[in-house]
Formats: sequence, structure tokens, C-alpha cells
Amino acid sequence: MSDKIKNIPFYKASSNKKELELITDVLENNTTSKVVEFENDMKKYLGVKHAISVVNASAAISLALSAIDLKRGDKVIMSVNTFPNAPEAVRHFDSEPIFIDIASNSYNIDIDKFENYLKENNSKKLRAAIINFVAGELIDLSRLYALCKEYNIILIEDASSALGAIYDEDLVGTLQADMTIFSMNQAIGRNSMSNCGVIVTSNDDIAQRATLLRSHGITSDYDDNGDLDYLYDVVDIGYKYDISEIEAAFNIAQLKKTNQFITRRVEIASIYSQRLSGLKHIKVPMFCDDQIYTQYIIEISKNRDAFARELKDVGISTGLNYVPLHLLSYYKNKYKLKIMAFSNALSSYSKILSLPIYAAMTDEEVNYVCDEIIEIENRWI
Repeated sequence: MSDKIKNIPFYKASSNKKELELITDVLENNTTSKVVEFENDMKKYLGVKHAISVVNASAAISLALSAIDLKRGDKVIMSVNTFPNAPEAVRHFDSEPIFIDIASNSYNIDIDKFENYLKENNSKKLRAAIINFVAGELIDLSRLYALCKEYNIILIEDASSALGAIYDEDLVGTLQADMTIFSMNQAIGRNSMSNCGVIVTSNDDIAQRATLLRSHGITSDYDDNGDLDYLYDVVDIGYKYDISEIEAAFNIAQLKKTNQFITRRVEIASIYSQRLSGLKHIKVPMFCDDQIYTQYIIEISKNRDAFARELKDVGISTGLNYVPLHLLSYYKNKYKLKIMAFSNALSSYSKILSLPIYAAMTDEEVNYVCDEIIEIENRWI
């Protein structure tokens, strides 16, 4: 154990004077809309037609499902290894989430099992798929797009952890999904300065409906300052999902640093992989320069929870990406799911541990994490 215990949070946001300048600009009543500017910057960064900002990625999923007019009893396919916001949103429509196991060599959905389900359960009630990318790692998207097209299901990419990820030289969000959801918070709510989410799409109808429902289904004329005029109409039931000018200002600055953040995370991942490879009880992910490492997930061969507690004792916070949905009380009881029904996810879950990885992390802090892992691993039974 190191002589001095450090405090290494699981995530810490990176910000500087630029964020403060833009927020100050809002507070001083600048007349231009930062929300519009942020959405335009997102469109420019990705090269997409529409970007609709919302308060968080969970709201983005809900709004996306509203935009496709999801109905009671409709079915939506997703990985069993995803954050609860995806099935939760589906259930709020009284629709049914369909869980698919992950691949044996990945934390993402098994595309073979996904295809098998489509073949065996093709029906009009099968409306959509929400496909997430754990740690920003992608799957065979060409095959995914072809399957969704063949079976006529709407594809919503949950790219909350994949802003800046590239597939065949193109950015995720610019490809063939009906909608792609991003999050400006890579830590899923932990120590974040912003929870902003964004829906991007090339579909005019989806974009128009999502924009309408984002703010109570209100239609109105706006004045030059973007203020709501006193006459308005409500044409559908919607939500209060629009973001504030201050949050937009913060995320304008954050978006411009996306590639910088990715570069730094790759550097951190390289240190982790070099120092932790070859340990008896630790398995590290295969290092790849093209990966964006929104999470760095290792596997502990035994007693994962005890290992995490020992790291916590020396000031290192860790996370899980994710607890499989069929192990969570609501879904287990609601659908009478068997623990062994998703064997790959179950096996993975018992071992995985996500280490701190964020742009604000120093090399000294990364090496401290490595030193402590190595020290604990050397006496692990």
C-alpha cells in the first residue's frame, strides 16, 4: 500500500475558463440562444441534419420512444447489459422490453442471438431496438443495420458512452440508425456538472415530433429573443425536457473538447493496459487505439466485490457497467426471469469492475490506481 492514500473519484469533470466565459455570457443576458448554438455545434461536429437537446440521456430515450408513437404492448429489443433507463422508458409506455444476452467476448449485445430472436419472433408488435455500446465499444453495425431493415424495426442507438466513436471512418450518429442518443455526461450521473442528452436523426418527421414533445407539445411564435409569446396552443401531450441556456453554454465548451477528452482517455487506457497486463487474477481489455474508453473495464477472477472494497479503502472509487437487467428485482419479478437465462451476462457480471478514467485524471493518479491494484492482486487468493 502507498504511504499516502489518495482520493480518486470514479469520475471528475474537466472544465476551465471557457465554460465559465460562456456561462457568464448567459448571465449577462446575451441575446443569442446558447441552446440553438449547442445544437448547431452538435450537428456540425457529427455532420447530421437534426440535433435535439434534452435534460439527460434518459429523457432522450423517452422522447425518442414518444417520437415513434410507441404503443401499449409494443416490444422493444435491447441488451440485458444496459443501464435501467432503457427498459424503464419502455415500461412507462406499458410496452415490453425484450432482453438479449451479450456476446461471450464482449459486453455488448450478441448479434447472433439478436438475429435468432428476430427470426423466431417476427410480429407487428415488434417495433424497435435500443442498442447500447458499453465503454464506447461498437458492434458489427453493418449487420445490425441490415437486420433492422430486413425486419422493419426502428433502430435507436444508445450511444450515451460513444460520443466520438468511429465506425468504418464515420462517426456514430451519422450512419443508418433512425435515431442516435448521446450523453454529455460520461459518468451516468456521478460527479457530473451536466446531464445533458441529445437525439440526432436524419428523419425530418421524427425530429419535428421530438422537438414538439420536448416542451409540452406547445406550438407558438417566438420573438427575436426566443421568448414565448403570450398566445400558444397545445397540440399533443409532451414533456418538460428542454435544457437551460446555462447548461447549453457549459456543453458548447465541453463538446469542443470531445476529441481532446478521447485522446486523454486513450493515454490513460494505455497506462492501465501496460501496467496491469499479465497479472494472475486480472484480465484487462484488449487495447486498441480506435477505442474511446468511456469506461475501462477489467475482470477480477474471484471475489470481485471484496477487491472493490479494498480499492475503496485506499481511496479508489470503481463502478459496474452494468448489473444485468435480469438480476434487478423489478425485471426479475415482472417477467419471472431465471438467473441462468443470460449466461454470458451473468458470467461477465460476477467479474467486471470499471476503473476511474477521465480526462482530468493525472498520470500520477493513474499510476496510483495501478500500484494499489498490483499490491492487492499480489496477495489475492
